[in-house]
Amino acid sequence: MTSHNEELFTASQKVIPGGVNSPVRAFRSVGGTPLFFQRGQGAFVWDADGKKYTDYVGSWGPMIVGHCHPAVVQAVQEAAAQGLGFGAPTAGELDLANLLCKLLPSLEMVRLVSSGTEATMSAIRLARGFTGRSRIVKFEGCYHGHSDGLLVKAGSGALTFGQPSSSGVPAEIAALTTVLDYNDAAALEKCFAEMGKEIAAVIVEPVAGNMNLVIPKREFLDALRNLCTRHGAVLILDEVMTGFRVSLQGAQGYYGIKPDLVTLGKVMGGGLPAAAFGGRRDIMQCLAPLGAVYQAGTLSGNPVAVAAGLATLKLVQETGFYDRLAQLAQQLTAGLTASAQKHGVAFCAQSVGGMFGLYFSQTPPTGYTEVMACDKEAFNRFFHAMLDAGHYFAPSAFEAGFVSAAHTEADIAATIAAADKIFAAWK
Repeated sequence: MTSHNEELFTASQKVIPGGVNSPVRAFRSVGGTPLFFQRGQGAFVWDADGKKYTDYVGSWGPMIVGHCHPAVVQAVQEAAAQGLGFGAPTAGELDLANLLCKLLPSLEMVRLVSSGTEATMSAIRLARGFTGRSRIVKFEGCYHGHSDGLLVKAGSGALTFGQPSSSGVPAEIAALTTVLDYNDAAALEKCFAEMGKEIAAVIVEPVAGNMNLVIPKREFLDALRNLCTRHGAVLILDEVMTGFRVSLQGAQGYYGIKPDLVTLGKVMGGGLPAAAFGGRRDIMQCLAPLGAVYQAGTLSGNPVAVAAGLATLKLVQETGFYDRLAQLAQQLTAGLTASAQKHGVAFCAQSVGGMFGLYFSQTPPTGYTEVMACDKEAFNRFFHAMLDAGHYFAPSAFEAGFVSAAHTEADIAATIAAADKIFAAWK
């Protein structure tokens, strides 16, 4: 009997390229038919066949308070009843901007946009306009959206498909991007020594989440800040994923590093399309209409998305929220690792705040090369076995996972128990 997921996927492929509206959803990396979800509630989602899953994707991070949290749903309903959009300023935009600047000390001014790609693309243009330079430095395996200059050895979906550079990106644009190894402070120092006067900005995921979870080394973070300051380059922390996910002050607060510009998304929209970029006042004042760097968006600061973001950010400020989130992630990673080791499976896991990484290797990777050395086929086998057991992880060996405040210790224990049965039969 054909499942509803299969029927929907077959029909979708006739009118949507690959049957999906974002490549990693296609299950090409892990094989099989992608799931079409009907609804979510708390820590769970249900697919088109009505099967229930414990959700460790959380819409790729935004669902930090769980699906359909009553306070978020109410805020969205109330905003929608007043109007879906105006293309003009609203008081809610000011409220969200003030809150973002309050929670993240590095933000002196902020502009709202609609997607992470839009935020990083705009931050890069702004850094170039501010410095009068053209070169951008990024790191292999880090993903900063799909704008041309940043699709050079990218992570996420591009890495999943083994195509770290995209067709359609002119060589002349790619030539302005220098790609270095993540966590390699010495290579970064050499790069600045050779071309420091050309570098407009360094953009980095402070915790890499698009080549699986890779934790930054202290010396790497220090080198980023010190070298950008010394050479007059703009340090851009891409916190689209880590912002309000690893801590209330994002990775910048968690690790104590102050960027010049920050890009935000995911959690700050509460599940709706919302993002932002911001930072130093002298840089942000280069934006139109104050300055010569142009950026615009018809749906920027959409009132319904702003309402979802404000409601979510209110909830994450509750006392003990991030401590509990980190404990849940640690319970999951420790339990999975212990089970695998008990059964002799080469596997490990680690977490930062509410993010986690699963690796079929003896030790957690510290960069792109080590990520690529992990056993991808073993992950695919694990992914499908856990899916069958009702536990939904990201359909790629190159993506971080997420827990939400809606998960309980019992939910985590059930997931570990399911994995234990899989590891016990592992050969």
